[in-house]
Amino acid sequence: MRVGLLGRKVGMTQIFQEDGTAVPITVLECGPCTVLQVRTDDVDGYHAVQLGFDDKKRKNATQAERGHAKKVDAEPKRYVREIRQAGPVVDVQAGAKLTVEVFSEIKNVDVTGVSKGRGFSGVIKRHGFRGLRATHGVKRMHRHPGSSGPSADPSRTRKGIRKPGQFGNTQVTVRNLEVVRIDPTNNLLLLRGAVPGPNGGYLTVRQTNKG
Repeated sequence: MRVGLLGRKVGMTQIFQEDGTAVPITVLECGPCTVLQVRTDDVDGYHAVQLGFDDKKRKNATQAERGHAKKVDAEPKRYVREIRQAGPVVDVQAGAKLTVEVFSEIKNVDVTGVSKGRGFSGVIKRHGFRGLRATHGVKRMHRHPGSSGPSADPSRTRKGIRKPGQFGNTQVTVRNLEVVRIDPTNNLLLLRGAVPGPNGGYLTVRQTNKG
């Protein structure tokens, strides 16, 4: 079974190793997660474990959400995601509670979240363009992208040209982050490095399949 949990980003800090080296740490609140459904190949066409995190008030939930959670005698959840599996799931049943202790033997994880939205941005902020010279003769063009395509042939802009547009607010997955420590008492997972999204944003943490 590929281990996974849902959670939220608490923030970043640092811890010090025995040799005095500072390690950047992201603190995640992971679980407890309720197994809302176990997907099977016979019924759904694939294998997966559907998890729910963070209770939602029943008055704010739709009737479908309330009915889906009631099947496993649970409250409606704010964040529901599935952890795909390569084969049938035999270790976990619908209605079970998963805590951060599932990562006790896991060394590296993949974290998926929605990056911070930065609105409509120019090419310098969005793609790291150098821009033009901010000196004589350039006038107010020094942050412009410059030429974006050929002239007569093919008389159009080619696909993939980097231009201004929406920056951020997209799903991002950071691969192969090291699990530094787990705190089962407070449901905390400490990872080395940064994860996408703002503090308080929801995240999906999976056992990595890299390496």
